[in-house]
Amino acid sequence: MRTSTTAIIGAGTIGIASALWLQRAGQKVVVIDPNEPGTGASHGNAGCFNGSSVVPMSMPGMWTSVPRWLLDPLGPLSIRMAYMPSLFPWLWRFLRAGRRAEVRRQAVALRALLGPTLPYLKQLSTAAGADDLIREQGHLYVYRSKQSLDGDRFGWQLRSDTGVALDWMNQGQLREFDPALSPYYTHGVLIRENGHTVDPGGLVRRLAEHFVRQGGAIHRGKANGFRLDGGRLQAVETDNGVVQAGSAVVAAGAHSNALLKTLGDWVPLETERGYHVMIAEPESQPHVPTCDASGKFVATPMRQGLRLAGTVELAGLEMAPNWKRAKALVELGRQMLPGLPDEVVEERLVLWMGHRPSLPDSLPVIDRASRCPDIVYAFGHGHVGMTAAPMTGHLVADLILGREPKIDVAPFRRARF
Repeated sequence: MRTSTTAIIGAGTIGIASALWLQRAGQKVVVIDPNEPGTGASHGNAGCFNGSSVVPMSMPGMWTSVPRWLLDPLGPLSIRMAYMPSLFPWLWRFLRAGRRAEVRRQAVALRALLGPTLPYLKQLSTAAGADDLIREQGHLYVYRSKQSLDGDRFGWQLRSDTGVALDWMNQGQLREFDPALSPYYTHGVLIRENGHTVDPGGLVRRLAEHFVRQGGAIHRGKANGFRLDGGRLQAVETDNGVVQAGSAVVAAGAHSNALLKTLGDWVPLETERGYHVMIAEPESQPHVPTCDASGKFVATPMRQGLRLAGTVELAGLEMAPNWKRAKALVELGRQMLPGLPDEVVEERLVLWMGHRPSLPDSLPVIDRASRCPDIVYAFGHGHVGMTAAPMTGHLVADLILGREPKIDVAPFRRARF
């Protein structure tokens, strides 16, 4: 017998946001995850809500960087040589996605998904009593030379073309805005519409606690398949029992493809292994989340200290972490913030590595399963999972409940692959 319950697989920011929007619409919801809410990739990100993050990972001319990625294990983006044979088909799609016309199309789709983030988020966070974890102070990008800035002009044009307001800063204006930053930065761009959270994992937990208080359930277990009858969903199978459900959402991040295969679907999902380091009681930190555009890392002031995050390693789900990548962020942070000491004692550092779910065109999959319209996919958000969660969750609720989606979901269909 079918039930009206929706089972959401994944207790990260995408899954919890989806659960809350469905719950607000009167749906009975159970979230399935083997771990506590907000302890995966949602915990380890830079904490930024960047409606301006419309620039895809793959950009024109990026193919020339592949040799450097292979040779520099501590660079902003690196590839483990042993993983290259497995990665090659994804990497080929990734480089092809960087053609100029494709990039423009991707930017428009990302802006629709990310632009309304803060207003949608505040609806959820206010109800959950979590507004104290959110700041609306903007986000700063900094450069050490005009040449470096000029190298990113196409990206800034994409932001401007999609409606992002940009405040350009010279060296003096940067010093006035944030004296903690290195005087060697000569140019900056402030995006005032952006925000951040001072505790990403804590925010997801607070939202999940509200979900439970409102009658939602969390089932601790790993989903491994679905029970279908005549193409309609009956239940989700887990290693801790069966969850009866008439609809489901696959929001399992980098682990989603295993569930897609049970439904006969596939997308080129890869994991970007992201690292961060937290410095407790930092001697210096930026005024707002600040991105070193050349170093490709972000420094974010948080409750637990200063988080330095943002590098990418392509090495799959199984290889051991390269903790040198996390520790290298400390030196990058010291270059950005001269007030940090030359040496930070190990006891003040917390290292982390997590798996961002990444698709080659930097767009997520938000779509129905081919064999079962009761199952909706919502994964593959790459670097923008925290930012994309409020709108993605709303779109998921629209699809589950048969409502007209708030934005065009065509760019996020799995059939594009």
